[in-house]
Amino acid sequence: MPELPEVEITRRGITPTVTGSTITGVVVRNPNLRWPVPGELQALLNGKTVRRVLRRAKYLLFDIDQGWLILHLGMSGSLRLTDTQVPPQKHDHFDLVFGTKILRLRDPRRFGAVLWTTEDIYTHPLLAHLGVEPLSPEFSGEVLYRASRGRTAAVKQLLMDHTVVVGVGNIYANESLYRAGIDPRTIAGRISRVRFGRLATEVRLTIEAAIKAGGSSLRDFVHSDGSSGYFQQQYFVYGRTGQACRVCGRPVKVVRLGQRSTFYCSQCQH
Repeated sequence: MPELPEVEITRRGITPTVTGSTITGVVVRNPNLRWPVPGELQALLNGKTVRRVLRRAKYLLFDIDQGWLILHLGMSGSLRLTDTQVPPQKHDHFDLVFGTKILRLRDPRRFGAVLWTTEDIYTHPLLAHLGVEPLSPEFSGEVLYRASRGRTAAVKQLLMDHTVVVGVGNIYANESLYRAGIDPRTIAGRISRVRFGRLATEVRLTIEAAIKAGGSSLRDFVHSDGSSGYFQQQYFVYGRTGQACRVCGRPVKVVRLGQRSTFYCSQCQH
């Protein structure tokens, strides 16, 4: 699944082309995504200008005259900038047309979303209850520490709770916990304020490093220009079951937490 770094990279990739541009067409080939694509989008968007493209958690928010277009890449989606002469492929379900350029949503598993609202975007039901952004000044160890008090769930599950902090999916939760030296199985309520401070720092640094590396090359995800990221080459533990820890040499282990594969080093994380 595309996680926060991949979505942020997508936002940065499409912003120069679409910001300030006028929508000259909308094509909906398959409206049956996670929620039905509004049938009136063509009439609503044609001739409107995209003022800016924001990101909240894993949602891309297009500020358009008189409303907001909300896009989510789902489990397997990607947004690509292409030319109008490029024919759509099987899983290309939605196009925003800007003259000779197209912003095309490809979503093989159709868990993505294309929605429209004229309300305050941050009160939308999908966004209203989201936690703090991990790259924002508001994110800190204190945020994690306060959220953890009384919790008996594992710290990795706390880190992936989008009502606490958004966008830290399985890959980057594993990597951040390794970098912070914290066993992902540790009960969140037993972790000190100091250790949460280090974890918050490592979450930020891990996500920033992933963005700099172009994200991870996930099975279906590519950048808006069709290229891939290479952060997976820097993984310390994710997907490295049985391989030697890059620091101590012990085999990386894997367990299931919250129905997700969780990777860790028993020597470096405690």
